Amino acid sequence: MPSFRTGDVVRVLEERPGLQRVEVDLGCGPERAYVLPQLTGTVALGDRVVVNTTAVELGLGTGGWHVVHWNLAHESFHEPGPGHILKGRYTSLQTDVGSTEEHLAALSEVESIDGMPVVAAALHSQVPAVAVAFKDARPDARLAYVMTDGAGLPLAMSDLVHALRTRGLLDATITCGHAFGGDFEAVSIYSALAVARHVAHADAAVVAMGPGIVGTNTRLGFSGMEVGPILDAAAALGGAPIACLRVSFADTRARHAGLSHHTRTALRLACRERVEVAVPRLGGQQDSRLQTELAGAGIDRRHALVEVDPPDVLALFDRAGLDVVSMDRPARDDPALFLAGAAAGALAAARVGSAPTDGDDG
Repeated sequence: MPSFRTGDVVRVLEERPGLQRVEVDLGCGPERAYVLPQLTGTVALGDRVVVNTTAVELGLGTGGWHVVHWNLAHESFHEPGPGHILKGRYTSLQTDVGSTEEHLAALSEVESIDGMPVVAAALHSQVPAVAVAFKDARPDARLAYVMTDGAGLPLAMSDLVHALRTRGLLDATITCGHAFGGDFEAVSIYSALAVARHVAHADAAVVAMGPGIVGTNTRLGFSGMEVGPILDAAAALGGAPIACLRVSFADTRARHAGLSHHTRTALRLACRERVEVAVPRLGGQQDSRLQTELAGAGIDRRHALVEVDPPDVLALFDRAGLDVVSMDRPARDDPALFLAGAAAGALAAARVGSAPTDGDDG
């Protein structure tokens, strides 16, 4: 059950479109909280607010911050949306964000994305690796990010996406399902890809959930299973689906060491179409282990493995001024994870304007 407490805003830490970060005094001194003005309106110094404290009390990985649920300084809050499509439906914070589809007759009969490369990644933290590698290879091409509702719902919470947009490494954002706050809103992954191609005029798309992936240490109970249906959707729409591997040689958890069970399961069970899998050349024993584990999971038989020499992703992060962390590990401490993302981005750049070819080197 959720937990709520009431306190006073004692400091405004940061403000940007769609997000405020503040400190609230709940009776024991300042504590951090964030505000989603699209849902509650903005807050100001001295406002008395109700905050949801559940994540902090549970000590979740994305915790450390309370969420402002309501500003008691407001007698009411009304901000009409652009349409009749609600997200967060049947909750007290359901909001009429509308959808791109309901306003554009040009999308009414669309069933194709015209061969657009679509990278599906399980981790939000791999999005910048895909983006920097893609833009390094094709700085002239447009890249869209589709954020699903597999984890956090507000796109404004992503510091990574904010940084990528301000640095010109993403050209458009689309939020689908119950995720919200993108440049474009979409109802489903299918229509989100159509919006990316035909409205945002993207040459390629990277699809991943927002911050806060969920896992349960069971074979099927993790939100990264969505990678399979995303790849299938890209294939169904005539795109060029590219799977981004989750691979780590720094993760101490057995289920994620080497080739993560998230990748093994999603590509083996959840993805029914044959797709390209970007396999980074890592060198030495890491290469041998990765190839052995891909074969052991049967991924080499179900899908087309494409070996890619990824660019120096850490150098690209440095050049862009990006501070990328995954599972509390800086990118330099877990380079294989980000080289896998860079391999997928480089392969997507190579596939722009051409149909996918089984087994080609990227």
